[in-house]
Amino acid sequence: MTYDETVTYLFNCAPPFQQVGGAAYKEGLSTTIALDGHLGNPHKKFITIHIAGTNGKGSTSHTIAAILQESGYKVGLYTSPHLIDFRERIRVNGAPAGKEYVVDFVEKHREFFEPMQPSFFELTTAMAFNYFAMQNVDVAVIEVGLGGRLDCTNIITPALSVITNISPDHTQFLGNTLEEIAGEKAGIIKAGIPVVIGETTPATKAVFMAKAHECNAPITFAEEESFIISATPEESGYRYETAAYGTLHGELGGYCQEKNARTILASIEKLKEAGFAITADAVRKGFTNVCSLTGLMGRWQRIQESPRVVCDAGHNVGGISYIAEQLAAVKCRRLRIVFGMVSDKDITAVLAIMPVNAVYYFTQASIKRAMPATELMKKAEPYGLQGSAHATVSEALQAALQESDSEDFIFVGGSCFIVADLLAGTGG
Repeated sequence: MTYDETVTYLFNCAPPFQQVGGAAYKEGLSTTIALDGHLGNPHKKFITIHIAGTNGKGSTSHTIAAILQESGYKVGLYTSPHLIDFRERIRVNGAPAGKEYVVDFVEKHREFFEPMQPSFFELTTAMAFNYFAMQNVDVAVIEVGLGGRLDCTNIITPALSVITNISPDHTQFLGNTLEEIAGEKAGIIKAGIPVVIGETTPATKAVFMAKAHECNAPITFAEEESFIISATPEESGYRYETAAYGTLHGELGGYCQEKNARTILASIEKLKEAGFAITADAVRKGFTNVCSLTGLMGRWQRIQESPRVVCDAGHNVGGISYIAEQLAAVKCRRLRIVFGMVSDKDITAVLAIMPVNAVYYFTQASIKRAMPATELMKKAEPYGLQGSAHATVSEALQAALQESDSEDFIFVGGSCFIVADLLAGTGG
């Protein structure tokens, strides 16, 4: 098979969650353990850092990977979902896995895994662990797919566990309360392994403290540390004044990045305590160049100027609350929003916080889970959100551009799949 044929095969034999939602979710670790054993337990051949949380996993994972790269480590990075190319999920020092590797992996192992009917994420996790072992990485940053306790990445015993935050998402699998969701994500906490918690509520903090006590795991709450003295949004990204590193220029924009930065710096301190040789210069360069070092996309990413077009992959109430706050602060002649969501999110809660003083271009991503644009537009009307419906992201953006002048601001988002369609159409 060619690379394109292989990716199509993977999507068809084990449809990814991003395409079909809950039907793709497979609970438990037994299949992953079997796959990993078949491959010779590759996850045991390198050091790992495990990152869970509702929002901020991607920014945190990529920035930690960038800092480790700049410190001279060979770094594997496993994240999801991908935006343009499947291989974005599996990177070594920022470079995606080779197409030949993906093809060879499937051809060599399909006779073993086909009868097991693994989920897409189980299969790609095995593929990633095997690739990192083959590439002799020093350390791999592993992002949880969904939850934590029963997520298939949870076969690793990391040097550090990180939980960014907790907010309602995937409640059909993780629970209907923050405490229940926190309990699932706390499942990545391991005996004696340090854990950094990025953000808490009184209820979730109690869950994390209880689990850490049960596991005798040293626990750090990043929001209680004083690593960051001040954080200031800049024209591009953030400027952080820090106690240990002086001024850091963060490449990633978006109001959520201040809390992510606190989590990252707390994690770096724990890694240094664990023996990682991380320099101050590497921290500065990792923050400044995370996108070029790791290939990260879709975090308050500028697409063009005049009119300015920005996209962000925030896709649930927790993530979009930051985006809504930031859009409210944008200074422009007219705010225009290209917006779409998937059907299994808490759509009404998101619509309730979106800016009213904007022109909306409702649209839908090219996946089965996408809410039809016309249906989304109807749901938005009671919240005072007015606009038009468009069949594709490209059509919606073109309509927004045609109606804009140079002083307008166009935001594209609501779903990582809206951003994926945008970037695929613009070449990233």
